[in-house]
Amino acid sequence: MLFAVVDIETTGGYASQNGITEISIQIHDGNRIIESFESLVRPDHAIPPYIEALTGISNDLVSTAPKFESLAGKIYELLHDKVFVAHNVNFDFSFIRHQLEESGYKLQCKKLCTVRLSRKIFPGFPSYSLGKLCLSLNIELNNRHRAGGDAAATAVLLGLLLRADQQGYISQSLNKASKEQAIPPNLSGSAIERLPENPGVYYFKDQKGKVLYIGKAKNLKKRVCSHFTGNNSGKQRQEFLKNIYDIDFEICGTELMAFILEATEIKRLWPENNRAMKRFEQKYSLFSYTDQRGYIRLGVDKFKKQGPSLYNFNSLSEGHSLLRMLIKEHFLCERLCFIQKNRLACTGHEEGKCSGACIGKESAAAYNVRVKYAIRQLEDMLPTFAVIDQGRTEDEQSCLWVEKGQFYGMGYISAYTDVNNAALLKSTLSPLPSNDYILNLILSYTAANPGKKFNVEFSP
Repeated sequence: MLFAVVDIETTGGYASQNGITEISIQIHDGNRIIESFESLVRPDHAIPPYIEALTGISNDLVSTAPKFESLAGKIYELLHDKVFVAHNVNFDFSFIRHQLEESGYKLQCKKLCTVRLSRKIFPGFPSYSLGKLCLSLNIELNNRHRAGGDAAATAVLLGLLLRADQQGYISQSLNKASKEQAIPPNLSGSAIERLPENPGVYYFKDQKGKVLYIGKAKNLKKRVCSHFTGNNSGKQRQEFLKNIYDIDFEICGTELMAFILEATEIKRLWPENNRAMKRFEQKYSLFSYTDQRGYIRLGVDKFKKQGPSLYNFNSLSEGHSLLRMLIKEHFLCERLCFIQKNRLACTGHEEGKCSGACIGKESAAAYNVRVKYAIRQLEDMLPTFAVIDQGRTEDEQSCLWVEKGQFYGMGYISAYTDVNNAALLKSTLSPLPSNDYILNLILSYTAANPGKKFNVEFSP
């Protein structure tokens, strides 16, 4: 088996918007280096000053170097039938694979990460950066932060790892079914192994324990592993993977509960990598207030977090449709409900469908009686029900509670709990914030699974 030990220097930290400035490939047969290749590379991007200070590679130095595409054929021949080895392998591999694809070559080969292998085979060191690891293992490291020096040291490290691997970690990593090399460099394999195959919510955390990302899953292990596959070489993904140090999770009884918990936790913690859920907000609401003349006014306007609302909508047309229904059934005034604005008397008054509140012909007291009936009808339209489904174990059931059209909370109950005892059922649940996104999830689920829905009579 032949290994290609690789190190590169680049203009930045992610492949899609940066270039390679230097590459070194050391072909290792398991005992020694049998072939070497090294070259400066002229990138399509300027080298930032801080990179130049770190590596010593300047724009002037690479100005006459070959571009990657002229080296691509040679690089591909050296790599395609070898095991690709690097310290933090996914960084080097992502750049080289991206550049080869841009040049018309598709690189597919097995990978080994000397960071991950060193943690397993040489446990207990204070740091596994290449410089600190070489110091701990007495590996000579010359010309640090240059491709040739770092690749040569990594090749020596590979030889030590091959000789010290009594547990067969290297062969396990090279196993076709192994996902080891796809895991981010700072995340332990045990963090993946302990993930269950249940529905739930997972939390990616950084080195300090801060939550970077929250996701939901039907199968926690499968979903988490899917984050580490694919060919996305963009900055966001590369930074995201590099900063993952740990994974927490919470098992849920059903996928629906995982959806709801995810939405709740994103709103609570606001992780920097969750974006779509943050943007979700209720858009419009039906509100009421009493004007200076004493008339209760109904109207649809943009949702206000601090203001009371009778009903929430995703669109303005949806809100107006409901309001027009209330106007028609309770003979309300279209002008006092803001359906008509530029008239003294509404058209409903002209047609005999409004008693003239708009022009003061009907008193506020008389008009308000019908408005209150309309609001009561609206409240009666809001359902109260429970969703009973499978739990996390065979001895429990999951329960979600919706009260008067608002999600109240969820939790787990005994398989022998009387689901008709509404007060007892509600008392066992954990209250959670409600919004239209969560309510729509529940309503869609009960529409598809009517047998899971239990309508209940409940007086708070």
